[in-house]
Amino acid sequence: MAFKPADKIQDLQYFGEFGGVNPSISDSSTYTFLSAKTMFDTFEGNAEGCYLYSRHSTPSNLYLGEALAAMEGTETANVAASGMGAITPAILQLCKAGDHVVSSRTIYGGTYAFLKNFAPRLNIETSFVDITKLDIVEAAITQNTKILYCETVSNPLLEIADIEALSKIAKKHGLQFLVDNTFSPLSISPAKLGADVVLHSLTKFINGSSDTMGGVACGTQDFIDTLRNVNDGANMLLGPAMDSLRAASILKNLRTLHIRIKQHSENAMYLAEKFEADGLKTVYPGLKSHSGHELFKKMMNAEYGFGGMLTVDVGGIDKANELMELMQEKNLGYLAVSLGFYKTLFSAPGSSTSSEIPEEEQREMGLSDGLIRFSIGLDNDIARTHQIMRKCMVEVGIL
Repeated sequence: MAFKPADKIQDLQYFGEFGGVNPSISDSSTYTFLSAKTMFDTFEGNAEGCYLYSRHSTPSNLYLGEALAAMEGTETANVAASGMGAITPAILQLCKAGDHVVSSRTIYGGTYAFLKNFAPRLNIETSFVDITKLDIVEAAITQNTKILYCETVSNPLLEIADIEALSKIAKKHGLQFLVDNTFSPLSISPAKLGADVVLHSLTKFINGSSDTMGGVACGTQDFIDTLRNVNDGANMLLGPAMDSLRAASILKNLRTLHIRIKQHSENAMYLAEKFEADGLKTVYPGLKSHSGHELFKKMMNAEYGFGGMLTVDVGGIDKANELMELMQEKNLGYLAVSLGFYKTLFSAPGSSTSSEIPEEEQREMGLSDGLIRFSIGLDNDIARTHQIMRKCMVEVGIL
């Protein structure tokens, strides 16, 4: 039977302590114990349902984690204060000095910078590869490799990773397979395709209102327990704890994710087809011209579409900036980083979200300075949006 992620979220039912339809928010940094032995057991990780200290866990954070684990089809999940606050502890929990990571070369700039610039300080090395070439991925694995890392839909080039095939490679070599699914929540369920750990920046589509940061690692109970361990857990010791009020807020927004993703996808598909018909160099997984189109179709939960992200290459940074400034002036959206907002967001990733990647490597991976990344909004009349966008493109000489 097909996996239905939105049903899994809907089937969760919480009651607040006073009978509220939303769970009560645990607005405490520390928790009391009726007996000293229970405190000891909690420190040892042996007291189910007892809370110790909010850096470790809180009821609000556990409610959100449970809902996200249900969405991804994993045993459990651990939330963090940002996407990077989920990604970096997950990597550090699995790697020690002398270990090696094989990563997609097209990943979020912050993750790239962590693996390329920061992890080597800890003597953890990374090989960056074209994740779409399975033979190259496998050839990069060494006896010290511990992690295979990728994004389902890569940032910002929208390359599609073959999660099932990559999972087989990871299992063959005894690696942990970590997948960042930030660009494709609900549309693709990596854990159901063989990923060991599924990561999200909750800041983006899942929260959907660009008003808070958040992150999550979804995985086995054993792995999440190690992240929270008071003696050597990376999330516990590095301290990227989510605030309970934020967790409660994101949980409320998660409940409308299925409606929003469908609208994001529908609008992005409409614009991608129009842009491509106009002769613009358009990349969107829903277009048949996209190299990963059939692969995405094979992996996807079809009702949610191909996502809200698309790119258009307008030839150079000056034209890109001119167009983005004009679109903002015409109220089409915001010249801003991030994604998943109700309004369209646009940026030139080469000089913003992927600026951590050296220019030479940007060129090598096909990231041109004229590339505009669009996070398409929830516009009710997308045809009207397209008409205004097209006029902007004509005005700046792109069409």
